[in-house]
Amino acid sequence: MFVCMPIQPIEPRRLYLQIADQVRSLIAAGEFPPGSRLPAERELAKRFGVSRPTLREALIALEVEGYVDVRPGSGILVTMQKRSVPDASGEEGPLEILRARMVIEGEIAAVAAPIMEPKDIAALEQILIAMKSEVSDEAARVDADRQFHRYIVTKLANKVLLRLAMELFEQRDTPLARQFAIDFDNTKSWTAVLAEHRRILSALAARDPEQARKAMRNHLRKSHDRWARDLERVTRANFSNGPQRISADGNRASPIGSLGA
Repeated sequence: MFVCMPIQPIEPRRLYLQIADQVRSLIAAGEFPPGSRLPAERELAKRFGVSRPTLREALIALEVEGYVDVRPGSGILVTMQKRSVPDASGEEGPLEILRARMVIEGEIAAVAAPIMEPKDIAALEQILIAMKSEVSDEAARVDADRQFHRYIVTKLANKVLLRLAMELFEQRDTPLARQFAIDFDNTKSWTAVLAEHRRILSALAARDPEQARKAMRNHLRKSHDRWARDLERVTRANFSNGPQRISADGNRASPIGSLGA
């Protein structure tokens, strides 16, 4: 008798997870013993035949699990400090999400620009003042960032776009994204974020759709690039708070990653 069983479609395992699996196996096999350093990201990306952002997400995933310690300015140290972590196999990578936000929020800014009123610009200005005053307080500056992006999409009075934009924004609270922030965000980078937001505000105040699109995409591209920068070229002076822990995901290089210059 034939028994009908529920069958779920098989999805290809995310590329960054495949890379993380291979590096984890090499560590377990003793190719990279605890205390040693992995080869430079550029070399690893070439060996695996993947983009640097994809490799970065794999390494940060391994950092969340405790296999490596990402140290901006000096590379990736193998630690083998295993810990119980939530399954991130279904998560999109933070860099992948930022590339999606470039497209979606760039268009949102362009559509919002012509309908901006003086009261809207004043409200956004107050948000940026709050962001500046809280530049050293992570929770407060993230909240101000959220308010800024939410205000712009709310102006369109489209619940679907609001839900989509904010769901993508809230992905910064995944373990992978939090580790990216720990490793690469600092007062200097948030000062740059504030300046990028001011350029978005200026374009919105001018009611210029093309400049608003460009400014938003430029901001998100730079956010992407700050998280994907070359570890070996980042000076420790920019990361005085020291390394901590959590991580990312990704796909092959995407042309979307070059938008917004």
